[in-house]
Amino acid sequence: MMVSDVEATTTAPALDIDALRRDFPILQRRIHGKPLVYFDNAATSQKPQVVIDCLDNYYKHYNSNIHRGVHTLSQEATAAYEGARHKIQHFLNAKSPKEIVFVRGTTEAINLVANSYGRTNIGQDDEIILSEMEHHANIVPWQLLCEQTGAKLKIIPINDQGELLLDKYAELFTPKTKLVAIVHVSNALGTINPIQSMVKIAHQHGVPVLVDGAQATPHMKVDVQALDCDFYTLSSHKMYGPTGVGALYVRQSILEDMPPYQGGGEMIQWVTFEKTTFNEIPFRFEAGTMPIADAIAFGTAIDYLQSIGLDRISQREQALLHYAEQQAADFPGLRIIGTAQHKASILSFLLDSIHAHDVGTILDNEGIAIRTGHHCAMPVMQHFHVPATARASFSFYNTFAEIDQLFEALHKVREVFAR
Repeated sequence: MMVSDVEATTTAPALDIDALRRDFPILQRRIHGKPLVYFDNAATSQKPQVVIDCLDNYYKHYNSNIHRGVHTLSQEATAAYEGARHKIQHFLNAKSPKEIVFVRGTTEAINLVANSYGRTNIGQDDEIILSEMEHHANIVPWQLLCEQTGAKLKIIPINDQGELLLDKYAELFTPKTKLVAIVHVSNALGTINPIQSMVKIAHQHGVPVLVDGAQATPHMKVDVQALDCDFYTLSSHKMYGPTGVGALYVRQSILEDMPPYQGGGEMIQWVTFEKTTFNEIPFRFEAGTMPIADAIAFGTAIDYLQSIGLDRISQREQALLHYAEQQAADFPGLRIIGTAQHKASILSFLLDSIHAHDVGTILDNEGIAIRTGHHCAMPVMQHFHVPATARASFSFYNTFAEIDQLFEALHKVREVFAR
């Protein structure tokens, strides 16, 4: 029986889902003649009209480069850009806006840390701890650093529920351990990792921790001071904001000592052919013209999320996930990949022996968008001995009726392959 949206959210102040859905123009689309059901939010979320309007307003009314101009447009653009930095600071509860660096996204943020902090502090035979559930963006930069420096990776294993083995994690530390880089929420499994306790263990060994927060910040409150992490990354496009922009939080005492990642304009104070004096933090990490409009709209997306409330978003999405998992448990031939006790709203699954890409193609014909493949997490697929999974990832704007449509469509998938 279908659960109503009202029934499923009675433990929190009710969200007006119909009104929220009207905030997202793309949700009115039809795909192959059928209403769009968008279950690919872990890849990128859709954008509310206020974010689209923010981009439009910038280009129509105060398009200008920032920081260097004395004219009105430049001053307005600078104020809006730096205002977005303050919004991210408060969203993460960082101590200072100086701890927030604008980047193109989580991938660039991790590369920045690897190339700046990593090259300065990690050398021959040093060790970096990652986990078996990392996204490639939190694997490849460290592999490149290891190739360049002679450092080594050590891997936290996972169990068959998709949970980290924390006793094994604690055993990985040695005097050579220089960094832990860990995902907050797995994009392939949905697992929410116990970051606070993991940071505490690392700090007992004097080891800093980078947290990949790309999949966490759309779904839950994040407090970097409470987590006590040293680096935290986030991507706008996962948070209902534009693509091409994100942010990196770095503890100020660490950021002050990090050398620039890229060279160019804006990140300098003085340049001669003999010597360059670099700008103060965070500006010395923002070389050239930044994605100004996108950064400003990122701030608007944060305003939008906070106007709804992260607690209400989390509760809503947990209800959607629980409903989907209940249906999945009763669905013949369906196997969930990732059954951790603490999960975000991600349902990765296999259906009989049908390849995930075939599942995704048939669902698309029904107007349902899911993600299929290895989700840039090949070690996860290797752990579960599968080439790929189908992944439905839910947002607060999804409905229980849409989940019913998903499972009705999966029956059609089975019928096609039963012929």
